[in-house]
Amino acid sequence: MLNLYGLTIDQLSDYLVKNQFKKFNATQVYEWLYQKKISDPLQMSNLNKELRDFLSREFSVTLLELATKQISSDGTIKYLFKLEDGYLIETVLMRHEYGLSLCVTSQVGCNMGCSFCASGLKYKTRDLTAAELVMQILCVEADIDQKITHIVVMGIGEPFDNYNNVMDFVRIVNHSKGLAIGQRHITISTCGIVPNIYKFADEPIRPNLAVSLHAPNDELRTKLMKINKRYPIKDIIEALKVYFEKTSRRITFEYILLHEVNDSVEQADELSDLIRGLNAYVNLIPYNPVSEFSYQSTDSNRASRFYDRLMKRGINVTLRREQGKDIDAACGQLRMKHEEKV
Repeated sequence: MLNLYGLTIDQLSDYLVKNQFKKFNATQVYEWLYQKKISDPLQMSNLNKELRDFLSREFSVTLLELATKQISSDGTIKYLFKLEDGYLIETVLMRHEYGLSLCVTSQVGCNMGCSFCASGLKYKTRDLTAAELVMQILCVEADIDQKITHIVVMGIGEPFDNYNNVMDFVRIVNHSKGLAIGQRHITISTCGIVPNIYKFADEPIRPNLAVSLHAPNDELRTKLMKINKRYPIKDIIEALKVYFEKTSRRITFEYILLHEVNDSVEQADELSDLIRGLNAYVNLIPYNPVSEFSYQSTDSNRASRFYDRLMKRGINVTLRREQGKDIDAACGQLRMKHEEKV
């Protein structure tokens, strides 16, 4: 059975017209779902009885089940949701001066196999549907009774390995009758699935693009991220040049700082040479250690030197403040611990 939360307004409109209802009914349904937060079609009072009964028969509107959550002293909340088939996913709420940001998961597990990431310890079981992506936002909003203002698709999984569902999700949450979250408040992160970077460049809707780079050269990146064997840095940079030519949108490079692995001043020089001219900025990320791996987070002195070097060489850069350090902060940790207990 289709989940009503998984249809874009155009898909819903086509489905309703095909079944002898009116195109404008899709807008009415969206208003009930996303503005009035009513999920039961039988309660959608401005729809005729025939349509209410049809929606009730044809569609599911079941929300996610909350398995557990952790609350950090800094206000970060990590949610563990159970899907209808029993699989578990993580969603993280982060509080910033500019609003409430939600990091959503796009897959159950991950096949990218990055050597520092807890998400990759569990291989991908399946992709999330667009509905399961949307429901992460709705469930968190219901829990905190506040509106999410920013979305980052950076949780468990590789979003561009689930491209169609992720883009339907973006269309739903961005639509003015949906959750009305602006495209510049939505960021999709990829480890570099090159064909879908080209595809993304041609999308009429344009969220922010972030690339998980984490190394300034192929030798090191291949050690850290096995996907680099298939899509080396040169191919990623070429795709990003096309993306920038078509969209004029700034590109973010995510760079996790690993102690004495990728955090030297020389590597900062190499990184600045690599991305110069791309209208890019670098988001330096403190590493949350994972017990299964030997990597450690860069100390503050090395992080500051790396940051300062990029700044002196004309690269826009931010050093992300640590959040949720007193809970299972790294992606995949809460899920793994919960599964080990049951």
